[in-house]
This record gives sequence, structure tokens and C-alpha cells, in this order.
Amino acid sequence: MRILPSFFTLNFFLLSLSSFLFFSSFNMIIPELPSYLTSLGGEDYKGLIISLFTLSAGLSRPFSGKLADKIGRIPVMIVGTTVCFIVGLLYPLMSFVGGFLFLRFVHGFSAGFKPTGTSAYVADIVPIQQRGEAMGIQSFFGSMGMAAGPAIGGWIATQWSINTLFYFSAFTAIFSILILVRLKETLVEKEPISWSLFKLKKDEIIEKRVLVPSMVLFLLVFSFGVILTIIPDFSTHLGIENKGLFFAVFTLSSLGIRLVAGKTSDKYGRVPVMRVASLTMVLALITIAFSESKAGLMGAGVLFGCAVGMYSPTTTAWVVDLSLDKFRGRALATMYIFLEAGIGIGAIVSGFLYANKAENFRLAFLTSGAIAFSGFLILIFLRKKKYQV
Repeated sequence: MRILPSFFTLNFFLLSLSSFLFFSSFNMIIPELPSYLTSLGGEDYKGLIISLFTLSAGLSRPFSGKLADKIGRIPVMIVGTTVCFIVGLLYPLMSFVGGFLFLRFVHGFSAGFKPTGTSAYVADIVPIQQRGEAMGIQSFFGSMGMAAGPAIGGWIATQWSINTLFYFSAFTAIFSILILVRLKETLVEKEPISWSLFKLKKDEIIEKRVLVPSMVLFLLVFSFGVILTIIPDFSTHLGIENKGLFFAVFTLSSLGIRLVAGKTSDKYGRVPVMRVASLTMVLALITIAFSESKAGLMGAGVLFGCAVGMYSPTTTAWVVDLSLDKFRGRALATMYIFLEAGIGIGAIVSGFLYANKAENFRLAFLTSGAIAFSGFLILIFLRKKKYQV
């Protein structure tokens, strides 16, 4: 009986471990940022905490995609992780609203580079028949980081200080860089780095072959921006002391299902799994909207995690299926552009709808649920042969 899939080599494990540390690094500070910004006098700018991060991540995606296809996957991953490290060290030094928001913008470049290089690397080393399963396992490690990060970050902030948390976040990124140095580059035909690579043509920004899965992802991750922006305040409203608890619950609930969803999409197709994921997301958001206790919110977190665990590896595999090998980085960058746009717009809209008024929580969550449902409608009307490989 096979215990581990054939693609689970030392390099694959190291890549996955690097993802764990990277996602731990920048996610551990997220639950504490709304209250930190409030302490600086910027409570009216909470929606920008996530939206600025995702804006810069989205702007950097076309560059990271092109560079991943030209100079290699590993350099792109190292650039993203290095940004995460440097910004973590600078947060305590920029303790005013303008400086903090500037760093949130710069911090987003880390997410614009590292996941693009990682996904392309995985696609390079894994057979097409196991692509969904591989994306599921790799995202499992990333989700572990997303779960561990907020829980650890909430504990550090409670026991010591927010500045200690920033430094811990920075040095977590260092270990992710050290692991990447050990990996062997998978891009065969590499070009030397030059300024010309930073000049983008129109057809180098968006890969049209993957627009449909990218749009569906946009509609589903809109809710992620909502969750990241107002769940910390909603948790406080319900009397939950650790604002990172919901993040830990939904991320942990996504872990096991990622492995199942990826493998299922290999066997039955990407679209059927995405339909189930979108409906689960709608149900989760409705449940969150009507939660009135810690138990209710945590239960909704389990549903939310299941939806995320299904659509994350499945969408990535779907995008790689539809892309050409030589434009794999660009295709993945396109997917991430839509992902960052969904999260960023979700953050801005939820901040506007919430407006620091408790009576508006339900409106923000239900609006997000309606947008996720529109993603399900698109999936219902897709022609199977055209959008599946």
C-alpha cells in the first residue's frame, strides 16, 4: 500500500516546509493589526490593512509571473520571502499611521512573488495525473502556516508585545529563505536578469486561457477579504479574547479536505469540486452572519475552512491544466491577480459596509455570501469540454 505519493520527494517536502514558514510569517500578525492601527489613531483605515497588501501583491503578479518564466522559480520565491523579512523588521520603526500603511503596501510584494514561484515549481515537478493531489498537499503546508501563524501571533502579543510579534514574524521568514537556497531550479531555459524583463507588454499581464477559473476564484475570495478585515472586531463583539482563534479554526478545518479535494478533482474534474466549494462558502457566510456565540462562530469557521480547502488546490490545478507550459508562470500570476483583487475589494467593501458599527456585521457577511453564490452560477453554466483537461 502506497503511503506517500511518488512526487513527494525531499525537494517537494522542503518546498512545502518553506511555504509553511512563509505563510506563518505574514499571517501571524494579521489578527492584531486592526487594534494596532487603532492604537496609532487610524481606526478609520482598517479596510486598508488588507486592501493595500493585496493591491501591491496584485500589481507585482505580472512581474513575478514573467520573471518565473524567464529567470527561474527559485529567485522569484527568494525575492518574495526577503521582502517579508525586511518589512517585519521595519514595522516597529514606523509606528505612525502613514508609515504603517506604507509598510502594508510594501509587504504585499512578498505575497506577489513567493506563491507564484512556488506553484510553478510544483507544476514543474509533478505529473499531470497527480497535479490536483500535489497542489492539495502543498497547500496543506501553507494552510498549516496560516493556522499556526494567527494562533501563535495572538499568544505572543498577549504574553509580550506587538513589536516582539513583528520581530518573530521577520525571523520566521528567514528560515523560509534558508530552505529555498537548498532547492534545485526547475526552469530549463533561463535568461539572465535585465531591465528589459521589467517592461511588460499587454499580452504579458493577463493569460486569457485562464480567465474563467480566475474569475470564479475572484468571486469566492471576496469573502476572504471580508473575513480578514472584520472578523477580529466581530470576535471581540462576541466576547472572544483571542482574535486569531477563528483563523486557526477555519484553517485547521481546511487541512484534511485539501488533500481529498485535490485528489478528487484529478479523478472527477475541477468544475464539480468547485461547485461544491462555492455552495459550502455561501452556507458558511450565512452561518457567520447569524452567529451570536463563540460556538456558533467556530462552527461557521469549520464550514468556511472546508470551502477554502476545496477551492484553493482545485483552482490552482485547473489553471495549470488550461495553461501552456512556457507561460505557466504568467497563467498562475493571472490567477493570483484575480485572487488579490477579490481579497482587496472584499476588504474595502466590508470596511465601508461595517463602518465600525456592530449592527452592520450581518450586512457585510450576507453581501459576501451573495457574491460567492454568483460564482456558483457561473460554474453551473460552464461547458465541461471547453474548461476541463
